[in-house]
Formats: sequence, structure tokens, C-alpha cells
Amino acid sequence: MTGIATARVIDVHAHIVLQETLDTAGAFGPTIGHYESGMPYFEVGKNYRLDGVRYVGSPFMDLDVRIARMNERGIDFQVLSPNPLTYLHYILAADAIRFCQVHNDAVAAQVKRHPDRVAAFAALPMQDPLAAKEEFERAVTELGLLGACFGTDMPYSLHDAKLDPLYETAVRLDVPLFIHPAPAGIDGPPGDPALKRFDLDVVAGFAAQETLAVATLIFGEVLDRHPKLDICISHGGGNMALLKGRMAKAARKRPWSPAHLRADGAFEERLARLWFDTHLDHPLAEMMLADLVGRDHLVYGTNFAGWDAPDGGDHGEAASYLADNARRLLRADRKVRA
Repeated sequence: MTGIATARVIDVHAHIVLQETLDTAGAFGPTIGHYESGMPYFEVGKNYRLDGVRYVGSPFMDLDVRIARMNERGIDFQVLSPNPLTYLHYILAADAIRFCQVHNDAVAAQVKRHPDRVAAFAALPMQDPLAAKEEFERAVTELGLLGACFGTDMPYSLHDAKLDPLYETAVRLDVPLFIHPAPAGIDGPPGDPALKRFDLDVVAGFAAQETLAVATLIFGEVLDRHPKLDICISHGGGNMALLKGRMAKAARKRPWSPAHLRADGAFEERLARLWFDTHLDHPLAEMMLADLVGRDHLVYGTNFAGWDAPDGGDHGEAASYLADNARRLLRADRKVRA
């Protein structure tokens, strides 16, 4: 993994779609097809169809095309993560387990082709916490993946004690977790109908889910039960920079807050232990996030090849320290020594 050791720009927010996973999740596919007009679609189950996004032959599915685009955009190294459309956290556990195993085997094979340019996070069947723990361990110890990625919406809340064995495994293996939302209703509850207009489930809903994830991890005492756990939240933690003060006040004053969160600075100390990618689409938002949570736990992310990926190859003056932060989050020194 010498590539990550010397990379100037490390992108930790880069989803992948794998040919091998198509039609491996039972009734939920996923499948790729085309209309008579030639327009492509990506279908997951019977309730979700994404029109007009070409996966085949794109950076999402073709590693050579991805690396060529990375070269154009000045990105030295990427950590590949599952497509949020196929987290599949609500489908039958057996189907989800099979899908995740196929996904992780396939993405590990992609990494082996270009370990100097890419690494990967594992997909996990979060509806079965024991199976998720077992697949997490296999993906890291046998396949060499750098951690795991899953969504914010699943049958268990992020602070549910049933997920503690998964968190304990992350600490024991000394690898991070990456949490990134998905549109509601693909395979689970439909979510707020207001978010179905104007793509607001992606534009605004993701930020709400990320903010709730941060709050749940802190208020739900996950970070207290697992003080060495490293979790990175996408898109700067949603609205976290704006709501930090309000959440800290809630920790001090609301009746449900535990005693250890009521002290001045207790909420802020726990918030500073989380990691955030900087894919926020505005420099002032990035500056506010760095100012309010500290810049030592920020990493660079692009949603590579996605609708909101940054244009061009100028990654800003922060790219250098963000790459150093990513090396710490991903335990790059240990990987190089190994």
C-alpha cells in the first residue's frame, strides 16, 4: 500500500458498482437495463428505479476508466465504498449476507488490480448484527479491506446494544467505520413524502440523516461504550456545524441526558472524536466545520463521479493535511509496515 503512503490527495468518499453483485440479492436484484430509447436504468427491487445514470463503462463500474478520471482530477488514491442504493439493510438477511459477501469478494479483487491507487470498505448485512460482525471480520482479515461502510437507516438504531459487537470488532481490528445515508424507501420504510420532491431525499434528507447519526452516536453513548472507536460521517456530518451549539445545550439541559454529558464541554469532546469528510460543496461550510469540530478529524471526500462531485483538479490548500488525516484514519502506516 505504498500508494496511500505518498498520496497528496486521498478521496475517502468514492462509491463503486460491481458487475458481480447484479442479481445476487433475490427479489431486490439489483439489475441494470435500458428503455427502448436507449436510456439506462438501475433497478433495486420493485419500488426503486434510477433513470439516466450510466453505470456500465463509467468510473462506477470500470476501474481503468475510474483511474483515468482520477488522473484527470488529480486524485492519487481512493477508498471505494458500497453504492448507497444497494445497502439493502431491510431485505431478507440471507439475501443481504450473500450480496455483501459477493460485493466484498469482488471489490477486493478490484483493489488487487491497483493497490497503489485504491483500497475499499466492506459492505455489511446490518439487519443481522451477528452476520455483519462475521462478514466485517472476514472482509478485513481475509480480504484486506480497510474498514466497513453502512447506512443510517436500518432495523436497529446506531446506539442499539445489538450493534456493540460490531463496534467492538472495529476496535479490536483497529479499523474505521464509514457511515453514509441512502434514500429512504428502496427496501425499507418510505420516509417523509416531502423528501420525494425535487430529489430532496438526497439534497436535504442526507444531511438530516447524518445529523441524526452524530446525535445518536453521542446521546446514545456509543462513544462512551467504545472510547477507541473511529467513525467517519459523510458530508461533514450533515448540519452538524450549524447545530453544534444547540446539541451541546441539549446535552447540558434536557432531562434525558446522562450525567456525564451534562458537564461543560462534554458534548464537544465527544463530537471531536468523530471524523467527517469535507464534501460540503461550499468553502465557507468547510471552514465552519473545521472551526467548530477541529481540522484534525477531517478527511477529503468527493462522491467521485456522482452528480455533486467537484469539477476540475483543484483540491485546495487543505488537501495536504486532509491526506495526512486520512492516513491516520485508515491506519496507513500499519499497512505499509505490513
